Amino acid sequence: MGELDGQVVLVTGASRGIGAAIAAGLAAQGAAVGCLARTETDLKSVVERIRAAGGKAIAVRCDVTDEAEVETATAGIADKFGGLDTVVLNAGGDPVAATVEESDSRDWRHTLELNLIGVYLGARAAIPHLRARGGGRIITIGSGLGHRGAPGHSAYAVSKAGLSMLTRVLAQELVENRISVNELVPGPVDNGDGPKDESARPSVVSENPSEWVKRPEDVVPLALFLASQPLVGPTAQRFSLMRRDG
Repeated sequence: MGELDGQVVLVTGASRGIGAAIAAGLAAQGAAVGCLARTETDLKSVVERIRAAGGKAIAVRCDVTDEAEVETATAGIADKFGGLDTVVLNAGGDPVAATVEESDSRDWRHTLELNLIGVYLGARAAIPHLRARGGGRIITIGSGLGHRGAPGHSAYAVSKAGLSMLTRVLAQELVENRISVNELVPGPVDNGDGPKDESARPSVVSENPSEWVKRPEDVVPLALFLASQPLVGPTAQRFSLMRRDG
């Protein structure tokens, strides 16, 4: 018996890194997991691994910045598994690092679309399905840079700062529906894929050389903690794995 037996979880950005680890970790605890991502090949590999381990999962290709795709994917997962209990809005990234002066406005806008608007669309699509279950949980994936910033990462930092406030306002709006909304801040995570990842940016770790650089699997226990909280449990809170946050 797992902690999440009978629950349905949706995870965005589930094809790699933190998203893939959370999807596998929650499936191992009994949840049926809908895995969303743009990279279909990687996404199918994640689902195959979950099923091989005895878990339940489906892969749905979805661009989280596309409103219609998000609505369709969310409804499809709820229909497939009979509802929706928890949503982990993990998809995001920092595609291009540049100072404000040197930045390309298209890249800047895309980063906000991915990290902030994508979460807004995901939460909005999920709310009716969570409400239909009598309550649920929304978990957003934040960043320490959203609270302290870093030179050359303005779009990422601003988008994550906005995400933090969106988490708080959503929690205020949904508390009467027994839907909790909390922010999980992983801190530096080494996905093993080079400097695109937050963990590889000197601006993150150089401020605190003793910072814990994690593997994606190290984030799973906190995600499981949030996914297994009672419907009247913590909400509008920020849970961080960073040694120094804010």
